[in-house]
Amino acid sequence: MLKSGISGRFASFVAAALAACILMVSCREKAREYDVLIIGGGASGVAAGIQASRMGASTLIVEELPWLGGMLTSAGVTAFDGNFRMPAGIFGEFRDRLAEHYGGIDSLNTGWVSRVLFEPSVGNKIFGDMTAVEPNLTVEREAVVTHFMQLSDGTWEATVRAKNGKESRVHAAVLIDGTELGDIAAAAGVGYDIGFENRNKTGEDIAPDTAVNIVQDLTMVATLKDYGHDVTIDRPEGYDPEEFAYTCVNELNTDSSKILCNHSAPFMMDYGKLPNGKYMINWPFDGNDIYMNIIEMNREQRDSAISVAKAKTLRYVYFLQDQLGFRNLGLADDEYPTVDRLPMMPYHRESRRIHGKVRFTSKHIDNPYADGEALYRTNIAVGDYPVDHHHREYDGDVAIPLIYFHSVPSYGLPMGVILPDSVDNLLVTEKSISVSNIANGTTRLQPVVVQIGQAAGAIAAIAVKKGIKTSEVDVREVQNAILDAGGYLMPFLDVAKTDPRFKAYQRIGASGILRGEGRSIAWSNETWLRADDPLLVGELKDFTDFYSLNMPEGNAEDPVTVKMAEHLISQAKWNAINLPGNDEIITRGEFALAVDSILDPFSRAVSISGVFNKN
Repeated sequence: MLKSGISGRFASFVAAALAACILMVSCREKAREYDVLIIGGGASGVAAGIQASRMGASTLIVEELPWLGGMLTSAGVTAFDGNFRMPAGIFGEFRDRLAEHYGGIDSLNTGWVSRVLFEPSVGNKIFGDMTAVEPNLTVEREAVVTHFMQLSDGTWEATVRAKNGKESRVHAAVLIDGTELGDIAAAAGVGYDIGFENRNKTGEDIAPDTAVNIVQDLTMVATLKDYGHDVTIDRPEGYDPEEFAYTCVNELNTDSSKILCNHSAPFMMDYGKLPNGKYMINWPFDGNDIYMNIIEMNREQRDSAISVAKAKTLRYVYFLQDQLGFRNLGLADDEYPTVDRLPMMPYHRESRRIHGKVRFTSKHIDNPYADGEALYRTNIAVGDYPVDHHHREYDGDVAIPLIYFHSVPSYGLPMGVILPDSVDNLLVTEKSISVSNIANGTTRLQPVVVQIGQAAGAIAAIAVKKGIKTSEVDVREVQNAILDAGGYLMPFLDVAKTDPRFKAYQRIGASGILRGEGRSIAWSNETWLRADDPLLVGELKDFTDFYSLNMPEGNAEDPVTVKMAEHLISQAKWNAINLPGNDEIITRGEFALAVDSILDPFSRAVSISGVFNKN
């Protein structure tokens, strides 16, 4: 009886235990399902989330900070560098909302570093408003991904810890790395570079002979506010005014050989003047830039290093107040939700740079049509800022190139930089894309990074919709999605994106039928289709190659007539048109419109390296 009783009670216990275990396992294994998981709600992450959700993909953004926008908001870099004449896609939407908030685009032109400046908190609110209206998008702030892995079917599983400490499991078809330093790509096993590659690897003349693991300076930006009375902070520990003596013209300038900047103090402060009497302090000349390479550090080490950057910025703020006399300007008390009133993160100019399907270099910027190269056919974003590297604060013994506003024409960025070469269904954004260190000096800038995120969102949504891998997504389908969203493929300035001819010019340019002309004039980096110029016989070479036609007779500088254009287009597609053949000269733009509408060359599939089938 006793044995039987014990056995019966034990059996009941085991049954209950097993039931509890089954319940726990079933609860543990029940994951939240999304099509796309984005880790990092910075400039790229937000754009990726908005684009993917608009294309019907259920999307989750996990952001560890209280704000969205990354370097544009949480790091306080509230001045757009470049792309003023190319307000592409979500970047353009964000800029339009800023203009609406402040009362017009001219209201954003408050400082001389940019024509678009704004308060960090306003940027965060706009990003919040933009994400809140997307029904397919979920945003979790102050949450972290503690673990993730790729499953055997290529999908992803992650553990997300919310602000309250509660953990949940997430399952998604596509994972997007939107972190500032490429942490997710690295953890997923993607190869990467840090610092300068050698010139033999990239073919760039201005790259060093030997690879150098030196990255750009980072900055703990400060946002100052005019309080109308003395708000000078306490003298920081270790303060020495000589540290900042040559930040601008002032009484401490005693050695002319050290002067890097001849700006007056008021002019220097107007560099980052924001609306509503505020100032962005992000000054590279003996200012608050600091050299430190924290990319491979763990979280604790990074936090310790960042505290050193904060301390330098506080010393610089005190210098501005005490030495230069800006005593009414103090750290804004109505911007960041931080105790120290400093931004929630530093401005990282450089990250890991993944090994992608293609590597984009400054050579592609300088000459996108070089023999054997056709990456321009796969463009998904555009930029027009010079190659700008910040290395003034590095004082080590390793020789590095000094690259300061290296002139380039405007450019397009190819799709393959987002796709790792070794891991599928993972997309990489922000400053961690597959570019050379030199090229990163322009692709790192805010308008480009937002576009990179938007393209990643489009790739992810298409992959999910079609049930294919991200590496199998058709380039042209992504490009069409970008054009439909008001984005740019080619940096042509001939017409605005609201012009009915815009998409046709973009498609013809990305097909290679007509080449754009890049120009670098002082600060203006441009590319033009030259749509209003006469089409010349010599400019038909790409068209005739595309359709395997013979070049027409005539000198290269002879203008093409409507009759000749009709004949060529008819050869490419017999009886396709019935143009009033005459001897009038046809312009490049007119030819582009005719070829686009009649022959539709953009429909021809193109590989990730820009090669297409000419049959």
